[in-house]
Amino acid sequence: MSRALLVIDVQESFRRRPNWRAVSAPDIDARAARLVGAARAAGDLVVWVLHSEPGSGTVFDPALGHVRLMDGLEPAAGEPVLTKTSRNAFTTTNLQQLLTERGIGEVVVCGIQTEQCCETTARLAADLGYRVVFVTDATATFPIPHRDAPPGRPLADVLADPATLTTAQVITRTEYALAGRFADIAALDDLAPPRPAAVR
Repeated sequence: MSRALLVIDVQESFRRRPNWRAVSAPDIDARAARLVGAARAAGDLVVWVLHSEPGSGTVFDPALGHVRLMDGLEPAAGEPVLTKTSRNAFTTTNLQQLLTERGIGEVVVCGIQTEQCCETTARLAADLGYRVVFVTDATATFPIPHRDAPPGRPLADVLADPATLTTAQVITRTEYALAGRFADIAALDDLAPPRPAAVR
């Protein structure tokens, strides 16, 4: 079965937000790069996805210049780069057509955010008939305030609130929701084993 790696929203926009210092995986770019290297070595298709909110004036507004891959991530020749305006990577792009044309039956999901764009993409991919592998520790997320919490609070207040979901809780919830229903849960080391240390 042909496979594609979906690298979702590993973009500079997130580093420009105040909550970046609370991110679950500050090295998400390096984690994604490991998966990309393994996918290329296996002959799998790599698809890059960026999130854009034109006219919003936010860090996701392409006019501000942050809707670009994080430094060090570079598409190779022939690797599609898609820009979406929905949370999942299918609805506002030609991703499904692209995967169909390439004969892809399995997708591997990584990127930002675990419970938003990554999870929604995994769910929709499963509903479309793809086998889905969700590499949880190659995704990143942020603490989530309670739904009744006042908006715009400083990050310190969000983190101090016992009603806030921690990143560990968010990740666990996503795995519970996906496993056995929408995706197989995988670890980065399983798909992209770390290189052994050089012997001196």
